[in-house]
Amino acid sequence: MDERRNDGRPIDKYILPQLAFEYSALEPHIAGRIMELHHSKHHAGYVRNANETLERLGEARVNENFASVAALENALAFNVSGHVLHTIFWQNLGPNMGGEPMGELAEQIKKDFVSFAIFKKQMIAAASTVMGSGWGALVWEPLAKRLLTVQIYDHQSNVTQGGIPLMVLDAWEHAWYLQYEHRKTDFFEAVWALWNWPDIEKRFAEAKTLTLFSAPTGAEEQAAVS
Repeated sequence: MDERRNDGRPIDKYILPQLAFEYSALEPHIAGRIMELHHSKHHAGYVRNANETLERLGEARVNENFASVAALENALAFNVSGHVLHTIFWQNLGPNMGGEPMGELAEQIKKDFVSFAIFKKQMIAAASTVMGSGWGALVWEPLAKRLLTVQIYDHQSNVTQGGIPLMVLDAWEHAWYLQYEHRKTDFFEAVWALWNWPDIEKRFAEAKTLTLFSAPTGAEEQAAVS
């Protein structure tokens, strides 16, 4: 059993997903060697560490060693979030992609960012100004029903609670340094030739169906007024 189960039951372990393309398929924008190291070493490390942390949490429960829970929860958040973000990133990318989104996503970007060109600049700015290691991300904020860009420090901090990631841009050095050296903004520009907009549009369509709070009943509305 693994995390691909969709019957509602908990998973036994996290697994490293296979890519939908060869490591070299994103060249010249992302070198094949970077993709190989990024996926098979860095991403694989987050998956391995997440599974090991789950095991250690299980041992802590059995032994009632709850003094270790805070450190283990922090490690789990870091590694599971790294796994989730990288999985989205791989699915957000593809060879012979790029261009601009279509349909409702394109309309929402225009509504929330004025234009696609301004959205692109804001997304690149979010990624390039992360202090230390992190990500830039486009999220759907279901409470206000709008798109936002956010900065994610490391893999898990400084996010809008409830925000659903649709599109993520890896700003960690291991994503670009071997190829772009100190020119990280060149990397952030290059990936726009690789965005898999059908994947991002699908995530947007699914995210819009989710709500943070259920609609109040008539009695609840009256109680809130009184």
